Amino acid sequence: MKSESRLPLPSFVLITAARNEEEHLERTILSIVSQTVQPVRWIIVNDGSADATPAIIDRYASSYAWITRLDMPQHRDRSFAAKANCVNAACRSIEGLPYEVIGNIDADITFEPDYLEFLLKKFAEIPDLGVAGTPLLAAGGYDTAKDSFEGENYVAGPCQLFRRSCLEEVGGYVPNKAGGVDWIAVTTARMKGWTTRSFGEKRYFHHRNFGTAERGPLAALYSYGEKDYYLGGSPLWEVCRIAYRIAKPPVFFGGVALGIGFLFASIRRIPRAVSPELMRFHRQEQMQKLGSIVKTMARLKKVDTFRAMTQHQKIPKESRRS
Repeated sequence: MKSESRLPLPSFVLITAARNEEEHLERTILSIVSQTVQPVRWIIVNDGSADATPAIIDRYASSYAWITRLDMPQHRDRSFAAKANCVNAACRSIEGLPYEVIGNIDADITFEPDYLEFLLKKFAEIPDLGVAGTPLLAAGGYDTAKDSFEGENYVAGPCQLFRRSCLEEVGGYVPNKAGGVDWIAVTTARMKGWTTRSFGEKRYFHHRNFGTAERGPLAALYSYGEKDYYLGGSPLWEVCRIAYRIAKPPVFFGGVALGIGFLFASIRRIPRAVSPELMRFHRQEQMQKLGSIVKTMARLKKVDTFRAMTQHQKIPKESRRS
């Protein structure tokens, strides 16, 4: 019997930004050191922590030569711009290191031992795969494959693996205090012709609810509404998203908080964090998604909120990667 040929897995590095993560970080480290494949380097960036985070990093760095700690200057606020600065600083620290894939993982997630191997195989099999990940699970039975409004073309921020050339082409993470640094990177990659995919065969667990670091769930949803505006989202799409959210816990109030965030951001006319080109691409995708949903509902079929969102967006020739 002919043996199945296996493509060699690409070499990879990992980056984690950690600020006051003593509650979750050790769990994440144990999950990584238990993987069936190990990174060339894992840079855990201590972002001005005031708790035991640095000590936890050092304890494991002393046992695993591929774990290193990188310290950022002290600062008072916790923002998404800080996360982008951490990731970009870590990238600069390994410029001379040979690797093909770079993963950005949060300090509060865990996954099965073969999780990273699974994603690396996808990079080996799909030459134009620029960003890869999977849906995630969170407390209360939340599953982004069922409960998110993004779909399988989007790779959520807590765990994103980039082909190195893709991340370099999109310019790394764009610091933005309002958030969306991971979204900007993934959407820009897709605009430039890369495949971005969340593979539904696996999941990882996110131990903190989205956006709730140092704030409550309603405040987080208000912030997401602001972010939808900052990232150039269509008002029509936002209305649909608000209606969708009203039917999800916390009932009604979550959708209201989301809508108020978007409305107040538009009234204040705060400068957007995306280029006009990326905003046009984003809105085109949103309208295509909305059209797909409407057609599915018109046929009286159940909408698959994960795969119905998958778009085969035709990229303008001048925007394609070479």
